[in-house]
Amino acid sequence: MVIAMSLDPLKILKDLVNVNTVNNPEENVKPTDELPKKIQSFLKSVGIDSEILERNGYYSILGILGNGKPVIMYMAHFDTVPVNLKEWQYDPFKLTVKGNLAYGRGSIDDKGNVAAIMSMLSRIAQKKLNKTIIFAFTGDEEIGGRNGAAYVREVLIERGLKPDYLINGDGHGMEIIIRRRCSFKLTIKHRARKMKIRGKILNRRFEVKTPIYETRHSAYFMPGVDFHPMLAASYYLRLNPELKVAAIKGEFVKSNVIPSWVELTLIEEGEGQEYIIDEGLTQLLKAILPIARTPIKPEKYSDYGVSKMPNYYKLEGDSHVITFDIRAMTTNLEELEPFKTSIMENIPEAQFTIRGGTGYLYTDRKDPIVLKSIEALKELNVKPIISEMGGASDSRYYAPINVKCIDFGPNGGNIHGPNEYVEIDSLYKTADFYLKLAEKI
Repeated sequence: MVIAMSLDPLKILKDLVNVNTVNNPEENVKPTDELPKKIQSFLKSVGIDSEILERNGYYSILGILGNGKPVIMYMAHFDTVPVNLKEWQYDPFKLTVKGNLAYGRGSIDDKGNVAAIMSMLSRIAQKKLNKTIIFAFTGDEEIGGRNGAAYVREVLIERGLKPDYLINGDGHGMEIIIRRRCSFKLTIKHRARKMKIRGKILNRRFEVKTPIYETRHSAYFMPGVDFHPMLAASYYLRLNPELKVAAIKGEFVKSNVIPSWVELTLIEEGEGQEYIIDEGLTQLLKAILPIARTPIKPEKYSDYGVSKMPNYYKLEGDSHVITFDIRAMTTNLEELEPFKTSIMENIPEAQFTIRGGTGYLYTDRKDPIVLKSIEALKELNVKPIISEMGGASDSRYYAPINVKCIDFGPNGGNIHGPNEYVEIDSLYKTADFYLKLAEKI
């Protein structure tokens, strides 16, 4: 039952969405301290104190309620991925309510969870607690979490407040998420090599297709079901070796966001006019497909297996750069050694780096936090579903230090894509779930 002093999650979400917190290091864009200050003010209005942490220009909010054991932590992130305004039907930075759906960037990933946790905190703060509740809202999950969740972890350990349990509000579907893979970035840099040839010019455009589950988040891409523009472009070039690439353009947003479209300007060598082609770019694009097929041996089982998505391209000086988003249930960089073989075989002159490997979420189904979550959902008349989700999350910084973790979140859709939305009734139930779980643990 919602009490008079509690924060309403939908009203909070409206204010959160209205602040642009896009995080895009490729374009030197990151959230300011505007939203953290707004969240802090909201919490202060219901008697909850918090502090704003900063590392390398990224902001997080940290607060503590109660004392004693167990130590239970709630966390969610307020930064978002960029938007392609041409694809949106609604203003992405203004929450638009249509029936039971609320549209806006971050509504499901992940400001809806921030709002639900804030609502829960406003209610639990008025109870007598015989346990410690930690809450944190971070601003760099979308680029890896090193300056947010990882930094918060350091602060908590220094203060002797390592959590026993973590409920990470960075999921969706009202599911108890017990597995999420580790993420890596493979960046390949290859010099341009331009030359003149004669022939005829043609353009070939490739557009993303996700017929079953509408998303642009590469972790949820399903090989054999979905259509990736960069993979298609690479395959097309390998099937047509007489074609040379003169230029490439596309809707390149971020390393973990599938481009909506990619277009190649091609020259078919033969009689005709003289054109300038780029042999270096041609070679790099043709190499994408075998690199994406490179086998990796994971440490643990995953429903999603291993994914390798070439999502981001840019021209850097006189070099072409492609970044792959790699997801696997491993933290061992040595397991990624096969990429070196694939790159050297196809583009031996290229330079490459692999970054990542911070950890993954893997919680036993019979762990108390999972069992208590099942009880809480049943009391809310929600069928408990235990699952794995494709994208990485900040829980990967806590699971490796023996914190028992789950991820959770409301129903919604179009994560990282246009017209992202959250289902309003599930937003309220998510807040109720967080409260029940805190009381049960």
